[in-house]
Amino acid sequence: MLATSSNPFDAKTILEGIRRWVEMETPTEAPDHINRLATLVADGYRGLPATIERVAGHSGCGDHLIVRSSWGQDRPGILVLSHLDTVHPLGFIERLPFRLEGDSAFGPGIYDMKGGAYLAFAAFRQLCANGGRPPLGVTHLYVSDEEIGSPTSRAMIEAEGREAKYVLVTEPARDGGKVVTGRKGVARFEVVIKGLPAHAGTRPGDGRSAIRELANVIQTLEAMSDVSRGVTINVGVAVQQRSTVSASTDTALTPITSSCIFHRSNRERG
Repeated sequence: MLATSSNPFDAKTILEGIRRWVEMETPTEAPDHINRLATLVADGYRGLPATIERVAGHSGCGDHLIVRSSWGQDRPGILVLSHLDTVHPLGFIERLPFRLEGDSAFGPGIYDMKGGAYLAFAAFRQLCANGGRPPLGVTHLYVSDEEIGSPTSRAMIEAEGREAKYVLVTEPARDGGKVVTGRKGVARFEVVIKGLPAHAGTRPGDGRSAIRELANVIQTLEAMSDVSRGVTINVGVAVQQRSTVSASTDTALTPITSSCIFHRSNRERG
């Protein structure tokens, strides 16, 4: 619903819209859920002077949306960049339901980044509806895979960014309301460790445990973090792989292969 009062950004109306988005859980690994929110977002632009392009998701990710104003698309304009996915698993809304406490609102993904994405959504819709036409066109790109590094949307983000004069990302501000002007650089690595199988009870000395070595690697990696320099190391996924052995004998074997994925991040500017 578009605001019709003298204040087009009525707080109650905005909060109700944010609540609807928050209560639609959208973990990155649940593309069907993300697509339902994408449909709600797209429907919000129907009947307005804007075009909607929906890019089908793939590789286990949800759809992406590109919404363009009908004006100002003949020259570089403003790109607003948002993501619809969150890190919270399905069902987390039961543990952290949407609620208001004083001047704060809580709920899964409201900070990162459904609150900011909805504010930009509401502002774009109001801009379309009020009849005014600013000199620059507006494009709002909603992606579905930011929380895992944007593997299916990166090329799209880069292409849209190259065509824009300004790019605004609706991630939250930092302490004190500081505007973030640069994000951390991220590198992702996969470490695979291969051990030597042996019977853990009778011949443990003949084996080499991949899990034990992985534990050593994880501690070494975590020790490389340096918060004072803005460098953080995070081991996000650890997997144990085994050769073809039966479940009944599996626990008696020294683990054969283990792997982990870790991220290295550098400081953002604010």
